[in-house]
Amino acid sequence: MSLDKKSTTLNQKQYHIALSPGDIGDYVLLPGDPARSDITAKYLDNPVLMANNREHRTFTGYYKGIKVSVTSTGMGCPSAAIASEELINIGAKALIRIGSSAALDPQINIGDLMVTIAGMKNEGTSKFYVPENFPAVPDFDLTRCLLDTAKEMMAGKEEKVYYGITSCDDAFYGETPEFIDKLRSMKVMNLDMESSAIFTIGHLRGVRTAAICGTSGNLTNAEVIYTKKNEKLYQAWEQEIQVVLETIYRFEQMKQN
Repeated sequence: MSLDKKSTTLNQKQYHIALSPGDIGDYVLLPGDPARSDITAKYLDNPVLMANNREHRTFTGYYKGIKVSVTSTGMGCPSAAIASEELINIGAKALIRIGSSAALDPQINIGDLMVTIAGMKNEGTSKFYVPENFPAVPDFDLTRCLLDTAKEMMAGKEEKVYYGITSCDDAFYGETPEFIDKLRSMKVMNLDMESSAIFTIGHLRGVRTAAICGTSGNLTNAEVIYTKKNEKLYQAWEQEIQVVLETIYRFEQMKQN
């Protein structure tokens, strides 16, 4: 019989993320960009750089006494799937994507936060795991807590919180105007490149998943910032990190009550 990669690597030091059992908390935040691992770390108590291998940069620290980690996934579903599998192999119980994303809903502005309630699998990675018509959905309880926390923490701010279906795409530059128009006609909220694979793997492996993204631009309104620093997006990253960490604390409190 051929090699079973999962059983061979379970509870061992992981090949791609370079982490071992005990290196991470039960909750792991998943940004795409390794630099955002550093941004997340500053919100943790006693953060320690655990590994920096390939696109995967990991810190572990504490938030209100809860051990929490952050591991960057890189861009796209293939590397996000590898990171998810390997984190689960060494004990992760919840994976929460913290990303940036382009909106399709015309009312969403740069800097707003978007919580994903389901993923449209316009990518190939999930199809290695499940049939094409199998849904990609995050954990209901964790997502509900995330959405409630986001709305509460963002109340009174200029930036708003939205929720909806995310199209998860393989090809950033393959998203033609015709493709975007079709998605918008189906009331898709936004586009990203990682969420559906994370949801699919979480479902199959029995771990909780959720996703929240800061709005980088709006493709319907042609509002994009590609050639200079997107100040409102940077602010959204900071806000979503704080929202997710508080969500983790509240979710743990809920589980204990």
